[in-house]
Amino acid sequence: MRVQPTRRIATSALCAALVLGAAGTALANAPDSEGGVARTVSRAPVPKADALLRQSEALGDLGTVLAPATNLLNAVLKADNGQLSKEEAKKLGDATKGAIAQAKDAAPAQPPATPPSASATSPVQLPADLRDDQLDALGKAVDVLLGAATSGKADQVGPAADKVVTALVNVSAATLLGSGMRAENLPGLPAS
Repeated sequence: MRVQPTRRIATSALCAALVLGAAGTALANAPDSEGGVARTVSRAPVPKADALLRQSEALGDLGTVLAPATNLLNAVLKADNGQLSKEEAKKLGDATKGAIAQAKDAAPAQPPATPPSASATSPVQLPADLRDDQLDALGKAVDVLLGAATSGKADQVGPAADKVVTALVNVSAATLLGSGMRAENLPGLPAS
C-alpha cells in the first residue's frame, strides 16, 4: 500500500508543531539572571500623566451631564407635538438638573492660564468660572425646555430645544478649554 504525500506532510507538520510548541513555552518561561521569570517591565512614568488624567476625568464628568440632557431632548423631540406629561417631564428634568448639580460640585480641573491653541502668540485669559457659568446657563435652558414641553404649545419647543443644544455645546467647550485640552486638529476646521 502506497502512503500518500499529504499524510507525510501532515505528520511532519504535526510533529514540528509539537516540538516547537513545547520549546517555545520552555523558552518563554526561562528564568532570568535573578532567578525569577523573565519579564519586560518599564518602570518609567507616563509622560504628562497628571495632565492627561485631569483631561480624562473632565471628559468623564462631561458625559454625566450630556447623557441626561440629551435624554430629555430626545424625549421632547420625539413626543407628539413636543409635549410630555408632567410626570415624565419632572423625572427627566430632575435627572438633568441632578447631573448639572453633580458636575458643579465635582472638583474643578485646574484651568490653564491660557487655552491651548495652535499659536502661542495670542494668549487669552479664561474666566475662572467659565464652566460653572455654562452649567448655570444649561440649567436655565432646561427649565425653559421643560416649560415649553408641558405648556401645550408646540411652537415653543423648537426654540427651547435649540437653546438647550447651544448650552450643551457651550458646556462642552468650557469643559474642554478649562481642562487644558489640546487645540483641535481636525482637517477642515477653521483656524482659531
